[in-house]
Amino acid sequence: MISLSKQGSYFIKPALIIILSISSTLNFFGQTKDLKPAQKYPADSLRLWTSGLMDEISKKHPGFYRYTDREKFGFLIDSTKQSIQDSLTQLQYYRKLKPLFAKIGCLHTGIELPEEYKAYLNTSNTLLPLELFVDVKNQKVLVSKNYSENKEVMQGAELVSINGTPVPVVLKKLLSAIPSDGYNQTEKILLLNYRFPFWYQEIIDAPKVFKVVVRSEGTDQAFELNGVSKDVFPPLEQLEKNYHGALEFEIKNKMAILKVHSFADTAIKQSGQNFKKFIREVFETLQQQNIRDLIIDVRNNTGGTDDNAALLASFFFDKTFRYWDEIEVTEGVAKEIKGVNKIFYKKPEENNGLYLWKKSWITKEFDYYEPQKPAKMNFKGNSYLLTNGLCLSSCADFTAVMSYNKKAVVIGQETGGGYQGNTSGMLSRAKIPTGLVITIPLQKYTNAVDLNKNFGRGTIPDHEIAATFENWINKQDVELDDTIQLINKK
Repeated sequence: MISLSKQGSYFIKPALIIILSISSTLNFFGQTKDLKPAQKYPADSLRLWTSGLMDEISKKHPGFYRYTDREKFGFLIDSTKQSIQDSLTQLQYYRKLKPLFAKIGCLHTGIELPEEYKAYLNTSNTLLPLELFVDVKNQKVLVSKNYSENKEVMQGAELVSINGTPVPVVLKKLLSAIPSDGYNQTEKILLLNYRFPFWYQEIIDAPKVFKVVVRSEGTDQAFELNGVSKDVFPPLEQLEKNYHGALEFEIKNKMAILKVHSFADTAIKQSGQNFKKFIREVFETLQQQNIRDLIIDVRNNTGGTDDNAALLASFFFDKTFRYWDEIEVTEGVAKEIKGVNKIFYKKPEENNGLYLWKKSWITKEFDYYEPQKPAKMNFKGNSYLLTNGLCLSSCADFTAVMSYNKKAVVIGQETGGGYQGNTSGMLSRAKIPTGLVITIPLQKYTNAVDLNKNFGRGTIPDHEIAATFENWINKQDVELDDTIQLINKK
């Protein structure tokens, strides 16, 4: 469902997304067309819009209180409203709402600047000209690449402050605004390692000059660095070190490596591939060559088509298994499935106050709460699953089901997507009067796993490997190397 797309510094890949006309109730706010960065909106209106917006989302979003209860969320909404004391620009209001949206704990719930404002920022020369690495273990932020004209800022130097604000304060503010499933941190850290300047620009400040203090060999130095545009930074695709196509497969030394960069049909088709055909041929080859060790690399797989994720899981089972337990919608959404909508979607059934989705007339995407059949050519060898913080959405579901059923040894970092499921599927989109764009997922998926385990977290690896600065800048694939060593020690 979701993946690395560009949402400021966050990205979402194509997948099956069905948009109902449910967003009409949100459009009472109105829309703006022309970009006016300096235009301000009255504080009273902003507070009113905030209340109305969050109330409407809570009626449509079935996972709204999944990780933050109603009472605490009410307090957070009130605090946000109280913090709006003066009129604000579009960007200033966005910076107020972004942390509030993050408290929902849902990767698929979004609030974004409109495209025209993003384009304005991209050419404004207000990006910090440094790539940075968040060293969680040593609690430091290190310079991984310098794009400024001042080459005295060396790779590996510790960033101490930006425009007078200590880096720990900056980091805390950024982490509180970046969305994640539940309380996950690995996805947030990885996004900052890829695109720290973009998040800083959107969430904190967009100055033309950055006054930074860096520490090298125990000595602090202050520098003034001119801001740069988006074009200075390499495309996100070039930053990924372990993939060349959507699907890759190879056998070396009687050991197989299957790389699944995306589950999204659109991304896979762009690579000129067919998921079902490719995967079936992989498992035919494994059986024909009697391969006993299979490494499945889903790092940076940010999701996609559920049909593909569930299909891959079926090759590791030899009997009927559960993938999802249920799909829930709110009462407000259930009531929208009427009239012409009933031609395409079966009406959700009410069960003890919950409205549970029961398939769809037009797609199999919502069928995986039913018992699943194993693939005929299932793998009976040893499986190893490589993960990181950008394993999201359907990839996180796949990983959770594999881990819970002990169908693979999970190696790497905690997945960014929730272990117990996510809220996604059909998406409702609308604009609020300042022009900000909101996205609301309408279906709450519950994975068929232990619901008392890893609450608010992703799948925790069996062998956790923390990223280090050295292997990051040298693009060393320590997860894969360690897995191969583990296999060779058997």
